[in-house]
Amino acid sequence: MQKLFLLAFGFLLMAMTAGAQRIKKISGNPAPLASEKQVNIIFKYDHVRVGKYEDEKDYVADKKAEYNKKESGKGDKWESSWIGDRVGRYEPNFIEMFEKYTPFSVGNYSSAKYTMIVSTTRIEPGYNIYISRKNAEIDLEVEIIETATQTSVAKYTIKSAPGRTFGGNDYDTGLRIEEAFATAGKHFGKELKGDLK
Repeated sequence: MQKLFLLAFGFLLMAMTAGAQRIKKISGNPAPLASEKQVNIIFKYDHVRVGKYEDEKDYVADKKAEYNKKESGKGDKWESSWIGDRVGRYEPNFIEMFEKYTPFSVGNYSSAKYTMIVSTTRIEPGYNIYISRKNAEIDLEVEIIETATQTSVAKYTIKSAPGRTFGGNDYDTGLRIEEAFATAGKHFGKELKGDLK
């Protein structure tokens, strides 16, 4: 009975967490994409706020210095992972979950008729220190454009997409943020599919 209760509680928590994000269409109509098989995708990180920092560069500089002070070279490795996780973890997870809920594939398709630009505007890394935790969150702006003309077709915002793992074993910052990108991809895919009709 206790296992059943814990399982039910876990599903409830996941449902509440998934529902915490807000997706809003700002402009346009993505219906023309309905007939497409492939869509080009570009990820941007030009202006990202991280936690209490207005500029990601300041966050990275402080974290790098903090880790290097504790152990020589540790901050440099952390910085490399922080940047490398974008291509290695965040983007593939967004794409994988997005494609599950849409009728087309997205990737490096420069000749595709449409391009989807996914701009990260905020990252809350969260934390997990055994006795206390805070989920990661991300905010994204998504603009779909005609590749050839750069004309905007539709714009969306995704606010507070949560990142955590079931069971709470997400002690790695990258894992929490990775899950936030996966959550955003999943729910944006569902939203966009509904708007394609």
